[in-house]
Amino acid sequence: MAGSSVGADDYALARVPEHARYSWWSVATQRFGQISALSQFLLGATLGFGMSFWHAFWALTLGAVILELVAILIGVIGAREGLQTSVIARWTGFGQGGSALIGLAIGISLIGWFGIQSAVSAAGLSQLIGVLPTWGWSLVFGLLVTLVVLRGFHSMAWVAYVTVPAFLLLVGWSIISQLSNHSFGSLVNAAPPGPHLSLLEGTTLVAGGFIVGAVITPDMTRYNRTVGDVVKQTILGVTLGEYVIGLVGVLLAHAVGSANVITIVTSSVGWVGTLVIILGTLKINDWNLYSSGLGVVNFIGTVFGRRVNRAVVTLVVGVLGSVLAAGGILDKFTQFLIVLGVAFPPIAGIMVAEYFVVKRWRPDLEASRTGGTLPPTAPTWVPATIVIWVGAALIGRYVAWGLPSINSLVVGFLAYVVAGRLGLIRGIGTSQTMNPDPAAANAVPATS
Repeated sequence: MAGSSVGADDYALARVPEHARYSWWSVATQRFGQISALSQFLLGATLGFGMSFWHAFWALTLGAVILELVAILIGVIGAREGLQTSVIARWTGFGQGGSALIGLAIGISLIGWFGIQSAVSAAGLSQLIGVLPTWGWSLVFGLLVTLVVLRGFHSMAWVAYVTVPAFLLLVGWSIISQLSNHSFGSLVNAAPPGPHLSLLEGTTLVAGGFIVGAVITPDMTRYNRTVGDVVKQTILGVTLGEYVIGLVGVLLAHAVGSANVITIVTSSVGWVGTLVIILGTLKINDWNLYSSGLGVVNFIGTVFGRRVNRAVVTLVVGVLGSVLAAGGILDKFTQFLIVLGVAFPPIAGIMVAEYFVVKRWRPDLEASRTGGTLPPTAPTWVPATIVIWVGAALIGRYVAWGLPSINSLVVGFLAYVVAGRLGLIRGIGTSQTMNPDPAAANAVPATS
């Protein structure tokens, strides 16, 4: 396609070959960058506002374990097959049609969050720097992230190498300035300043806060070289992200008696606060846009039978998200995105159940893996999977007991396994697979 000159297609519909994969540290830096964000501070502060330090510690621990299990299991699929989330779904229970729906859901959800994150950063930049109105900063910031993502995984890796350590150093500086007048022991033992949060409620906030990121893990782990790399980077990235950033947020909430610690941290240290806002959003927002683009590429390829370049799609959705953020439309979109979020956990449960337990289409993936291609066909629809997906999502949305995201994930997993044992997992129709030439994906070869 002529649009390939815009940027790297990054194997959007193909397997990532071995020569284009990266060291576990390179991928782990980006995983940690996703979780060590301003939103994680806000999560930690929310916990600290309603929980004691140690109750918040256990909420973060339980939430992190849940996220790690989900990310590792579905991430291993991505590493083995070298495929992004919505493409893998064709042979992990959903079929061609279900895969298109997943791609569309990912595309809408993450471009929405991309716009919201851009708007949040723009508000901070407008307050701290001025010069441009908030809508102007929304456009500038959104387009800056879009330019980074156009070049694909290679460009995003280099951004993470710079932004992650810089973010941690700058945040450390601002935090020390806030906590220097308080005794660590008194903060740890302090009663929460706000309304009480139970351990279950706290764990729900932690697990639910990053469950979509855990579900789309294959978009990242397809660049891993081994299964062991997936395990190492997930444990390191998630654990450090939850504990280092989350627990600091807890301490800050106890120190200032407020859950709104982001404003306090970023506004108390002048220009450092500006950099914290930029770096803290950039290193998560590039992945929002990247995975959104991959989902849309798969949707267009599946529904319309057209191969579109990932970079071209990224440019379009990046500009769209930036414009929506500038127009303030996304303020009314947040609740829809939260509702849409309950649709993601069952996807992981079903994919893991199919790949590791039922294995209805696992042989097709394994047979084509050695040649670096995709299976020649996929089922068009798998009706039982759609029913399970919708039912599990509704349970996550309306059942008040337990952890909503985990309820829906577990129900999706168990229902699929049972349906598989009963012989109900059958495809209807057969769709031919477009097998793009990996050499035409024009991704920048891995160098680390």
